[in-house]
Amino acid sequence: MAFQSLEAGARLSSLRVGIVGFGLGGRVFHAPLLVGAGFDVVAILTNSPERIALAHESFPSAAVVSTMDELFAQGLDLVVISSANQVHAEQALASIDAKIPTVIDKPVGRDLPETKAIFAAAERNGVKVSAFFNRRWDSESLTVKRVIRERSLGPIHRFESRFERYKPEITSYGWRDANDRESGGGWLLDIQTHLVAGALDLFGPAEVAFAAMRNIRGASDDDVIIVLHHLMGVDSYLTASAVSGFTGPRVRLSARGGTLVINDLDPQEELLKSGAIPSGGHWSVPTASRAQLFRGDNGSSEEVPAENGNYAEFYLQVRRAIENDEAMPVPAKDAIEVARLIDIAREISLR
Repeated sequence: MAFQSLEAGARLSSLRVGIVGFGLGGRVFHAPLLVGAGFDVVAILTNSPERIALAHESFPSAAVVSTMDELFAQGLDLVVISSANQVHAEQALASIDAKIPTVIDKPVGRDLPETKAIFAAAERNGVKVSAFFNRRWDSESLTVKRVIRERSLGPIHRFESRFERYKPEITSYGWRDANDRESGGGWLLDIQTHLVAGALDLFGPAEVAFAAMRNIRGASDDDVIIVLHHLMGVDSYLTASAVSGFTGPRVRLSARGGTLVINDLDPQEELLKSGAIPSGGHWSVPTASRAQLFRGDNGSSEEVPAENGNYAEFYLQVRRAIENDEAMPVPAKDAIEVARLIDIAREISLR
């Protein structure tokens, strides 16, 4: 998908960023969010002829390079790693060694040791590093957080979160579909990372109570269930599937006072795919998902005010971390804990 030049949406900024990888993540998510938060995209690393052309089209003034050393030579204030999972650690460690603040798309590493090594290197070098757990700023996540703070439903006992799609056939085989651990593919490591990170952000420390991974389409794991038991007493049921012909609600939160249901993702992803930019770090259109409260009658519900989602808040916080020496938006301990639980789920899976 080609984009018009994103440079038109940028304002003058002293913060120069280089993006590693210009596929869906780098081009559709990171680039417009960075521009919206006031970063100046000055360098893009990609070796794909198609993506090189898209990089030149989106950022005519940016240097399009083929190596990390060429990227670092552009005088960067931030590096964003949005490449294939198997090279996240190698590239992140190079960026940290170059003493440049770094954002790493999920998953940070392919396993716990790799993830811990990245953050250990960051601590040794005094470099700010953050995982890109952007789903913390989905409308549904922000709405659930508010409901938890308000305590309006009483004690919560169950949280359900899912990313379900229906793609029964694999149209193009790539690293995401490889089933060996070294490739970093599969839905456990990719999609479930979002779900586990979200549950921990909402309900705190947890252990894996149940995990099941299945390979339905003949490539990597593509139907994955994890159940977390949180120290505070909530159970999180997390489902990621590429083969769900009838998708369930995006979020369901159950308590004695009723069940909060949010059926759909907020519109941010579609806005980004359309080429929209959250100018100034905020969307100019509503980005809330409809939230409903049910009290035992599936045919009757009441509307619950929903929060507007805003992924750009992640990069606004990154900006403050660099300019004002504040904390990065996602602490190292959060990313390390997600990696630990994903590793446990992989090991105890029933299949």
